[in-house]
Amino acid sequence: MIDRQQFSVRTGLEIETLEVWIMEEWLIPRQDATSQEFSEVDIARAHLIKDLKQDLGVNDEGIGVILYLIDQVHGLRRTLGDLLHTVRNKTDP
Repeated sequence: MIDRQQFSVRTGLEIETLEVWIMEEWLIPRQDATSQEFSEVDIARAHLIKDLKQDLGVNDEGIGVILYLIDQVHGLRRTLGDLLHTVRNKTDP
């Protein structure tokens, strides 16, 4: 896991921007009583957000919609994978 400072360095985000993205729930770090930790997936997501904003000119509302849809697709893929695994286990002798 990666702390806030390391996350900021690796993504090139200012801490203030990171705070806004967390508040918008574009990034949801793992949190304990004293700190927030980020994963490699969070880093990839931050790079995606930066690309959408800077390279493609997507506005904040659009970012929220895109991230929601991406999360839905990943959830569906996980569900389908679980279903496929269950079906294969039931049909194997």
